[in-house]
Amino acid sequence: MPSLKEVRNRISSVKSTQQITKAMKMVAASKLRKAQDAIIQMRPFAQKLQSILVNISSGNESEVQSDYAQERPPAKVLLVVISSDRGLCGAFNSSIFKKTVSHIEEQYEENFNRGDLYILPLGKKSYEYFKKRDYKVIDDYWEIFSDLSFDNVREIAEYVMNEFITYEFDRVDLIYNEFKNVATQIQRTEQFLPIPEIEEEEENEDEHNLDFILEPSAETIINEVIPQSLKIQFYKALLESNASEHGARMTAMDKATENAGELLKELTKVYNQTRQAYITKEILEIVGGAEALEQNG
Repeated sequence: MPSLKEVRNRISSVKSTQQITKAMKMVAASKLRKAQDAIIQMRPFAQKLQSILVNISSGNESEVQSDYAQERPPAKVLLVVISSDRGLCGAFNSSIFKKTVSHIEEQYEENFNRGDLYILPLGKKSYEYFKKRDYKVIDDYWEIFSDLSFDNVREIAEYVMNEFITYEFDRVDLIYNEFKNVATQIQRTEQFLPIPEIEEEEENEDEHNLDFILEPSAETIINEVIPQSLKIQFYKALLESNASEHGARMTAMDKATENAGELLKELTKVYNQTRQAYITKEILEIVGGAEALEQNG
């Protein structure tokens, strides 16, 4: 049976931990509101722009083709893996790493074995995970979440886009957590470059059958608007991951606070039982001593 001091120390430790998890939950909730507002406002614009982008890039009527839509055998592949900088957010990071490893095994195992697969980690946890496992890592941009802004993200997107059109990479995929709600994040794998063509089952959808009037010309739009659109899509992926991180951390800290409360109940019960046992023992010793005195007297 543990001593009363040991139980008291453990109760004090759990209470301190519970206060920390409560505070972290409140901080995550505050950050989540801003991150959630940002991605909710971005989604309709980014989705519509993506639809127009795919339509123009895949259009058969236009003789002008974007450099970013060039399909070629994926000899060299770049995976942009977006994680968080910090832990204490449940399975947020581990899920995205499992998704990445699975994606490599399913589609790019030959590239990996040849040494033609590279990782661009965005987030400290992603950088540490792939660096320790001897993947070929491009480590110039992993600190992006220390100052997440469109200007900083644009620099990374421009680097990736330039690497593609200069044939350094033939395929670029984004792997990130999409924000659904506070408790749910969906691991997404998206082809970033080349710009994916319209899938057959999507060709009859109204949004892809629209006849766009292009001003001033298709060539101008392809040369100027498409690069900007790609940067916005890249930025959207980071906003999704950022909101997902705060939601995951809020959920994890809420669960940790509940678990601490349950543990406190159990420890309080143990403390009372231990205290009662000590009191009973002392009473028995007193009674036993009194009886011994009476017998000796």
